[in-house]
Amino acid sequence: MRILVTGASGFVGRHLLAELATAYPAAEVIAPGSLGGAAPLDITDRDACDALIAHLRPDGCVHLAAVAAIGDARADPQRAWKVNLGGTLALADAIARHAPDCRMVFASTSDLYGASFKSGMALDERAVPSPLNVYSATKAAADLALGAMAAQGLRVIRVRPFNHTGAGQSPSYAVPAFARQVMRIAAGIQPAVVTVGDLAAHRDFLDVRDVCAAYAACLRPGLDFAPGTILNVASGTARRIGDVLAALMAEAGVTASIQTADGLMRASDIPLASGDASAARALLGWQPRIAWETTIADVIADWRERVAVEACAACAACEARA
Repeated sequence: MRILVTGASGFVGRHLLAELATAYPAAEVIAPGSLGGAAPLDITDRDACDALIAHLRPDGCVHLAAVAAIGDARADPQRAWKVNLGGTLALADAIARHAPDCRMVFASTSDLYGASFKSGMALDERAVPSPLNVYSATKAAADLALGAMAAQGLRVIRVRPFNHTGAGQSPSYAVPAFARQVMRIAAGIQPAVVTVGDLAAHRDFLDVRDVCAAYAACLRPGLDFAPGTILNVASGTARRIGDVLAALMAEAGVTASIQTADGLMRASDIPLASGDASAARALLGWQPRIAWETTIADVIADWRERVAVEACAACAACEARA
């Protein structure tokens, strides 16, 4: 089996490559732009996508490449549309043309449900997409476009993961942003104050490795699925953001005061977002396996190492100035 992974150099991509190596040890995995992998691929370059797919003719493709942070999409909407919608269509068109038997796994997002979360219920795949920001709008557009292409024969599975975190994630997201501050406090290079946004909101969190296990399971040979299938990947447990911060502080042994920053508050935030992953359990036999406490410990361990490097760099700079 030959598997193409786009966005392999990103946070999720690095974990997915490890998962694929375990799940399909005999597979040939092509990961453009990853360390030691193939040359980078500009997903928005239709000719480049066409040439790559024509050359590789993969059996499976996990499409992760995206402008994935809400803040990044808000800062540059044109780029977000070009990458998240245009890039996805360029890749899907190439697959449909040159590798019609390829199974495409699209990393969509639960964020596209948006205003539908206001029901207060755990949403399944029948919930109406109602995006509330640029990022979710671009992903929803790509998700719907692939659904239309599936009706024309594209063998695509649209996976809508809920919030996921783990080692290696950018501080553009809440959990690593908290963990970085907590470990900077522990290292003595930041005052004992954690700056936060809305701590009252509840979100459905997963370990990134559980999400990658779902992506890998979608590639299983012989899997009987209808093209265009949509699968939520969720824990079904909504955790209060403030409790996530408290767990990180407890794991690090840090006590600090909390300071709310207006710039981190989102006007469109919804109080609770939770998902129903019954369809993924039924089709893939998937369920979360990594305990939340393990995820918290891994995130703190990751940021302990990263902040230590940061602290060393700061010391070296001070010595240079002296």
